[in-house]
Amino acid sequence: MSVQAPAAVVMVRPHSFSPNLETAADNAFQSTDRRAPDEIAAAAGLEFDEAVGQLESAGISVHVFNQLADQDTPDCVFPNNWFSTHAGGHVAIYPMFAASRRRERRWDIIELLKSRYRVQDVIDYSGLEADGLALEGTGAMVLDHVARVAYTAQSNRADPVILERFCTNFNFEPMVFQAQDRSGSAVYHTNVMMTVATDFALVCLDMIVDRQRRAEVVRRLEESGRDVIALSHEQTAEFAGNALELKGRDGLVLALSARAEQSLDGDQQTLIRQSAALLPISIPTIEMAGGSVRCMLAGVHLSQR
Repeated sequence: MSVQAPAAVVMVRPHSFSPNLETAADNAFQSTDRRAPDEIAAAAGLEFDEAVGQLESAGISVHVFNQLADQDTPDCVFPNNWFSTHAGGHVAIYPMFAASRRRERRWDIIELLKSRYRVQDVIDYSGLEADGLALEGTGAMVLDHVARVAYTAQSNRADPVILERFCTNFNFEPMVFQAQDRSGSAVYHTNVMMTVATDFALVCLDMIVDRQRRAEVVRRLEESGRDVIALSHEQTAEFAGNALELKGRDGLVLALSARAEQSLDGDQQTLIRQSAALLPISIPTIEMAGGSVRCMLAGVHLSQR
């Protein structure tokens, strides 16, 4: 097993996909579409199925769940926000900022993990929603599972109190920074601007407001032996920061969207390919919801039974 790159993921197939109006206020990556709702939903379903096929062809184990028909969960295709898994048999369940996203939590997914993998404990932080607090999983945090650092951009989806609790419970060091896009809006999730892989990291350094903190982020990544690949604002807008390294049949792969891959220049791609093959997946409809390939993948960092 790779410490940083999981060999299995959980994915949730959407049936009534649409960009979530409730989350649009603080998600600058969301966009709209003039197609009819049923046409948008059908296109998202096809993109999802193609993504699963590509991942499985690369040797990734994919646990697919279907969106529950009786629940209004427009963002269910992004399960990495409400739970995460960790080596040693640990699972975390997170409080969500938007009320509509709180309905995404499902115990059938947790039970699947318990039946197929060694799960020692499940720590549930979701009760803190009653206090108006949120920490949206590996969207709010980009985790370095090797050096045990939780890189976190400040936002209303990353409460510092819960972050401190998580880091204490799961043995991570929080590294918090303020991040903004060119319009001055806070970056809603860290994982749209940053990816940490085994041998490299993709990060839009220009989004980190404080120069000293920016230098500290670079130093910590380089101390862990990684090459730091700086992304531009334009590349980040194409979801180049929203990628996930996985352990495939023939080695490490970097799953990212097709538009993200196209935005990377030749030198950046060459550096990535030194340790991981690029696995571009085309999901233009799903990306209208403000997340990309990484958001669709809840990595399984657990040992099989």
